[in-house]
Amino acid sequence: MILEIRTDGDPVLREIAQPVKVIDSKMRKLASDMLETMYDAPGVGLAAPQVGVGVRLVVIDAGDGPRTLFNPEIVWRRGEASDDEGCLSVPGMVGTVTRSAEVEVIAYDRDGELFNVRAKDLLARILQHEIDHLDGVLYIDKAENVRPVEDECEDDQGNEGD
Repeated sequence: MILEIRTDGDPVLREIAQPVKVIDSKMRKLASDMLETMYDAPGVGLAAPQVGVGVRLVVIDAGDGPRTLFNPEIVWRRGEASDDEGCLSVPGMVGTVTRSAEVEVIAYDRDGELFNVRAKDLLARILQHEIDHLDGVLYIDKAENVRPVEDECEDDQGNEGD
């Protein structure tokens, strides 16, 4: 089911999301609906607060298939990299954000199994962007040179859209 994506100004986007206590059929359904919504948008990531649900859940696809992360936490960072970002919750805008170049994230999968992912480049950027959403932070809080999107083809490169 396609869910409504909340946009900047909606208070849910500024709240700190609560941990998922039990990964049950309701949470797995939410994750599936979020993936469907993300692909429909189209985007490369989506956090539960963006669809009005204040729990620590993100879904992403950096081009290598969908990933679902319950209660994700960044446990290691290295380096710095700046690039343009957009967000499904801030439509029509893009800005340059400096983030860690590499990260390691621990999270639980759809079966409740703990796993880790070490990421760099686009995947690292997406993970950081989505985890920020869980803490009530939008990319525009960190971005420089926020401006209207001029070239829609940025979407095809995965640099645009959450």
